[in-house]
Amino acid sequence: MIELKKKDKESTLNLLRRFTRKVRQSGVLLEARRNMFRVRVKSKRKIRDSALRREKLKALRADLVKLGEVEPGEKIDLSKIKRKRQ
Repeated sequence: MIELKKKDKESTLNLLRRFTRKVRQSGVLLEARRNMFRVRVKSKRKIRDSALRREKLKALRADLVKLGEVEPGEKIDLSKIKRKRQ
């Protein structure tokens, strides 16, 4: 916790300026912002599932490129592809 006492003949503005500087130097705000946007660690199952999904999408893209339905590097609309393939 940061505590400051007002010095003799010190204006409130100067006290506020000193307090702001102390807070910045302590790193309290940086730590709070880091915690606010903290990224949770994924479970092993979710990591594996996302890797499998990426592999399936790569294979699907390769098939579509071979068939000439999609140009290499073109963005694929998955909603239309799923309807065609099922």
